[in-house]
Amino acid sequence: MALLDDVIDASGGLARWNSLNRFTLHLSVSGTLFSSAGHAREFKDVTAEGSTRTQSIRFTGITGGEHSGCFQPDAITIESLDGAVLRTWPNPSLAFPDASSPALADELHLVFFCGVAIWNYLTIPFLLAHPDVVVEELAPWHEGTETWRRMRAQFPPHLITLAPEQTFYFDANALQRRTDHDLFGMKVTHHSWAHDSFSGIVVPTLRRVQTLQPDGNAIAKPVLMDVEIFDAVFE
Repeated sequence: MALLDDVIDASGGLARWNSLNRFTLHLSVSGTLFSSAGHAREFKDVTAEGSTRTQSIRFTGITGGEHSGCFQPDAITIESLDGAVLRTWPNPSLAFPDASSPALADELHLVFFCGVAIWNYLTIPFLLAHPDVVVEELAPWHEGTETWRRMRAQFPPHLITLAPEQTFYFDANALQRRTDHDLFGMKVTHHSWAHDSFSGIVVPTLRRVQTLQPDGNAIAKPVLMDVEIFDAVFE
């Protein structure tokens, strides 16, 4: 697909991406999804180390720097800084069982959600070239005075994502600027901007998640999630 080729080239190219195995991020994550669950500062100023090839991330410095949290599709763990496993959640799912409390109230759920979100943020758009991901170009979208190209993607069950179907928006430079999908019974949009190049890979360093109005525009408040990447290294 021409759009996918343009997008991948703008983000550093598939050859460069395929030469890499790991990433390390210094970032902060916040928003009402976190504060309403009692975790306003849980993911402030943390390090995320992950694989570009498999779905795996370790967050160091959560819980005020006291713990680490590890995400893999088959298990979530909370660990002490010396690696001792304190809690574990086998075979996790975004369909969290207790609807009476905030979705991210349990720290294991929080690590799972952030692991899925950050891993997908870092691997998109290259993940869209996966042979089991089905993509199609949609009609353009007018965002203010700009025209953004759009792509719908359907993800297979073996790839853990925030939603099995998502719509991605790309600006005139073929950089990702927005993503729409369902989340916790809401329709949400992720806006991304402030792109920077790290080790030859172009990454949006700022992201904001908000709920969507029926007309496709974002509702300003509340801000469900803010992500700021301070630095990134790919190797």
